[in-house]
Amino acid sequence: MAELANQIVDLLNNLIWGMILIWLLVGCGLYFTLRLGFIQFRHFGHAFSVIKGGGPVDASGITPFQALCTTLAARVGTGNIAGVAVAITLGGPGAIFWMWMIALVGMATAFVEATLAQLFKVRDDQGQFRGGPAYYMEKGLGARWMGVLFSIFLIIAFGFVFNSVQANTISGAMQNAFGLPAWPVGLAVVAMTALIIFGGARTIARFSAVAVPFMAAAYMLVAVVLIILNITQMPGIIALIVQSAFGLHEAAAGGIGAAIMHGFRRGLFSNEAGMGSSPNAAAAAAPHPPHPVSQGFVQMTGVFIDTLLICTASASIILLAGPQEGEGIELVQNALSSQVGGWAQYFLAVVVLFFAFTSIVANYFYAESCLVFLERSHPAGLAIFRLLVLAMVMFGALASLPFIWNLADVSMGLMAITNLIAIMLLFRLVKRLQADYQAQRSAGRQPVFEAEQFPELRGKLTPGIWDQAGRERRGR
Repeated sequence: MAELANQIVDLLNNLIWGMILIWLLVGCGLYFTLRLGFIQFRHFGHAFSVIKGGGPVDASGITPFQALCTTLAARVGTGNIAGVAVAITLGGPGAIFWMWMIALVGMATAFVEATLAQLFKVRDDQGQFRGGPAYYMEKGLGARWMGVLFSIFLIIAFGFVFNSVQANTISGAMQNAFGLPAWPVGLAVVAMTALIIFGGARTIARFSAVAVPFMAAAYMLVAVVLIILNITQMPGIIALIVQSAFGLHEAAAGGIGAAIMHGFRRGLFSNEAGMGSSPNAAAAAAPHPPHPVSQGFVQMTGVFIDTLLICTASASIILLAGPQEGEGIELVQNALSSQVGGWAQYFLAVVVLFFAFTSIVANYFYAESCLVFLERSHPAGLAIFRLLVLAMVMFGALASLPFIWNLADVSMGLMAITNLIAIMLLFRLVKRLQADYQAQRSAGRQPVFEAEQFPELRGKLTPGIWDQAGRERRGR
């Protein structure tokens, strides 16, 4: 039975990734990049200024920085460490090059989906902002059925499968570093997860705003020190990555096809651009400037930080160490230990605990937003869902790695296809929003969204958020 399940999952993966999603991801990313005038490069500096926020904050939302940290909490997880190791093992060093490429064009895709999430956000029963692809599918496209389909895919992927992947990596790291059995590690992660997710969206945002910068800085510091100590080898490492990406080096594993396939798969799993996950946190923000496009800039930077910085750090650690035993997180632990000593295994185990645990928390937040969309905040349904999430965390701590990764690829692919279709259909609106934002900046004004200037949105936006009443509530 297990063998049959593996064969079915492999077949679906080959269909989704080999024939549909890779071309859809690249095509959409390139299209958005060109139509938006290479926005991720031209306005890169402005994006970081928006993250700092400032000005009045609507009590219904979280700050732009908290929204970024929440999405980074999901992005910066096993994909940045174990996922990079899997990409290199199966696709060769060249897979890292294709991770970079999918991230660079993915920054434009992240801009588009986050802007739409902000525009079509709603207030839940507690008065807090909610939104994401399911909401802009329903309100922007008038296709609730599409939002329901996306919500189901996301709940399966993020609420269940991805949380199993994160828990699996935690248990593997703890067992490799400290010799701890999977059962007690799994129970500990379940207990910590329960404490956070039962606290609600604001608890998740506050936790992410503290934990994410700390864990990312610690990991990057070790990687930068390692790179400096081996700086003479870095030109050769970069050359190896580029040559292997185009099948010009014997270390290219399965060749250029394998490098592209695994680079794109692991790149999407890591940066999530186009997947439709991060917009759920983007919608929860009270943006400043008070314009949907400002949150698009914020989320664009998340893709850069995730892949161009943190994934590159992991790749450098692995490639500088040379061939090592193990797979996934064990490979990275062994690679770092060979460079700086045995203490690295313990350090990396703690880093992985933070990375993966914050991902579990943020993944839950995304899934909860979709559950609210489906059930309209039914208390009993929410409680049952939280218990199921905790059960899947425990399952992940005990299950085998290859099957979970493959199942993650299938669920991720289905939700990404649904989301990419939606944002392509709504892109003309995003283009107009971006032009409006830039026109106000060029005129020397702080951009403020005036819903009255977009007659096609009449009746589609939630009252009291972007209309005159909403601006008065923000003191505008």
